[in-house]
Amino acid sequence: MKTTNPGKQRKAFFNAPLHKRRKMMSSHLDENLLLKYDKRSIPVVKGDVVRVMRGSFRGHEDKVVKINTKKNTIDIEGITMAKADGNKIPKPVHPSNVVITKLNLTDKWRRSNLERNLSEETKKEIEKEAAQQIKEAEAEQKRLEEELAKQAAEAEAEEEEIDEEPVEEKPKEAAEETKPAPKKTEKKPAAKKSTSTKPKTEKKTPAKKPVAKKEEKKNE
Repeated sequence: MKTTNPGKQRKAFFNAPLHKRRKMMSSHLDENLLLKYDKRSIPVVKGDVVRVMRGSFRGHEDKVVKINTKKNTIDIEGITMAKADGNKIPKPVHPSNVVITKLNLTDKWRRSNLERNLSEETKKEIEKEAAQQIKEAEAEQKRLEEELAKQAAEAEAEEEEIDEEPVEEKPKEAAEETKPAPKKTEKKPAAKKSTSTKPKTEKKTPAKKPVAKKEEKKNE
């Protein structure tokens, strides 16, 4: 980068593609690694052992847990900060504030980049160290899988014990004592039926009187 303007440098970094931004996340090598690999700095990867050189955690040395290319930070084991609610989260560290003390050589592409322009003896040492690291990683992975399987088996055993526990039957006397008393239901009084046996009388309509015809009176 030719410009020395901080604003232009930040803009160029955040607008850069991932493969270029990844190379920018480099850290210096420790003195013994610098002499061995003949390199001043190298991009940090997950699994590298680094030592913090600045900040409140200065002198802390542990493995890199996570690489954040978007924010240009790394997370290191044992470096945490407390939130307002009391929970602890990893504290991000800039790659320029650490020094690599041990390289992760399990990646063949990284080994091939390191072995450029090196002597045959150094290449053999790198391959030997890489084989040892790969064995350690496999053993660690196997141990974790066994622990997970053991935890799963214990959880299944606990569930089976809970299912097989016999239900204790209460004695009859105790069951009778615990039975709630039956509720008394108040019966509503039934409606009184009429006891009269008098037959029902039908109303008689009065008979119509014969009407004398006017013609008969005239004749008389």
